[in-house]
Amino acid sequence: MTDSQLISLPAARPRVLALANQKGGVGKTTTAINLGTALAAIGEKVLIIDLDPQGNASTGLGVDRKSRKASTYDVLCGDIGLGMAMQATAVPNLFLAPSTLDLLGVELEIASAKDRATRLKKAIDELVDDQRCSDLTYILIDCPPSLSLITINAMTAADAVLVPLQCEFFALEGLSQLLKTVEQVRAGLNPRLTIQGVVLTMYDPRNNLSGQVMADVRDFLGDKVYETVIPRNVRISEAPSYGKPALLYDLRCAGSQAYLKLASEVIRRERTLRAAA
Repeated sequence: MTDSQLISLPAARPRVLALANQKGGVGKTTTAINLGTALAAIGEKVLIIDLDPQGNASTGLGVDRKSRKASTYDVLCGDIGLGMAMQATAVPNLFLAPSTLDLLGVELEIASAKDRATRLKKAIDELVDDQRCSDLTYILIDCPPSLSLITINAMTAADAVLVPLQCEFFALEGLSQLLKTVEQVRAGLNPRLTIQGVVLTMYDPRNNLSGQVMADVRDFLGDKVYETVIPRNVRISEAPSYGKPALLYDLRCAGSQAYLKLASEVIRRERTLRAAA
């Protein structure tokens, strides 16, 4: 089968990727925003689900708090469907289900429910069955920096986990716990869950430590690590304050170009997975 034939195959449902790492400050939200934008820019139709109570993905896509009338909190509580929380962004083909600070209390509200770990999966299944959303090709879930019930919901709903990992001294600290959690979710809740890949972020070629961390991570995880590395880049850091993805703020900067390459690499991996299925 040729690449062109493979690309034209109809997808039965969108691929759901959970961006997870219990360590904060690793570029998880930045990756969700810019990978989603890059995928949309090359022709995919993408939904970002913001599951972090801080709502940084929502802010970074220009959705202010006053306009978040329906949120992922309402979805997890079962008050509305995911389609009602979706809203368009300034990026064509990129949609957002925003979060609010109410998410801080959602775990207490659903903790006693029998379906507490599968609420997001149910919401996504219902969304996919909605003909108005049947052409979505990717759903990216921006998880909070913790291995909480919210993150378990994301992993239960996902096809795969994408792990942003910063090129700093403590990069591998906590990664084993994340991998253990993935195994537990696979065993008890979601047998199809895999690690789609690990993306190294905040890479600084002037720093010898960055190079050493990158080598250590590649030795430890092998081909699970993407070839694309996201550099430490001022323009990426500035973009959220303008409510824009880096690709809209400065398409030519090194960070934006790296996320475009990452999007292509994600699609290539998905293509390989589909070919093997």
